[in-house]
Amino acid sequence: MGLLDGKTALVTGAARGIGKAIALKFAAEGANIAFTDLLIDDNAEATVKEIEAMGVKAKGYASNAANFEDTEKVVGQIHADFGRIDILVNNAGITRDGLMMRMSEQQWDMVINVNLKSAFNFIHACTPVMMRQKAGSIINMASVVGVHGNAGQANYAASKAGMIALAKSIAQELGSRGIRANAIAPGFILTDMTAALSDEVRAEWAKKIPLRRGGTPEDVANVATFLASDLSSYVSGQVIQVDGGMNM
Repeated sequence: MGLLDGKTALVTGAARGIGKAIALKFAAEGANIAFTDLLIDDNAEATVKEIEAMGVKAKGYASNAANFEDTEKVVGQIHADFGRIDILVNNAGITRDGLMMRMSEQQWDMVINVNLKSAFNFIHACTPVMMRQKAGSIINMASVVGVHGNAGQANYAASKAGMIALAKSIAQELGSRGIRANAIAPGFILTDMTAALSDEVRAEWAKKIPLRRGGTPEDVANVATFLASDLSSYVSGQVIQVDGGMNM
């Protein structure tokens, strides 16, 4: 038996990277998977087939996570298609890095809207479903920069700090309804985004990490699985840093 047998998980931004790793891990543990991305392209369709091959139901939905009405509509469709929503992973995110003095209003607004407002949108839409079920696990994908800050990423760090505070607030609001909310703060994770960095830069990063390596999307997915499952039934309002000990 899988840890998530019979549960339905909604993962935003899951066509690639950490989101895809989470969707695949959840599916391997028996969860049906609904995921959203800005576009459902061939890559997303391949992810659907990969998940379905594990014997669970999967469907991708094109949705602008930063748009409130779009989100209400797609969550309604997912609930109709799957019958329930047990797990919500707010993973959609972008970066638009730059020093504060040079950062444009557009760079700030885009990151806050895609990273933080999207989480509000999905929590707002999923909460009534979870309240009727008297159970649910909400997982916000934050970042170590949301805990410690980072020069050149004021917009991204602010959005991720917001994701942490949002999870803690929702945990307090909805705990009496059987709904848990937590945040995961990944550190240096080896994804397509970090693959663009030079070998020298990656080596410098590794020197700062006690485990002397970057993390994998699967490392993050394992923690997400714990928070999604009944193994963490008494864990709520927490932020777990998955960073190899980089920031203690």
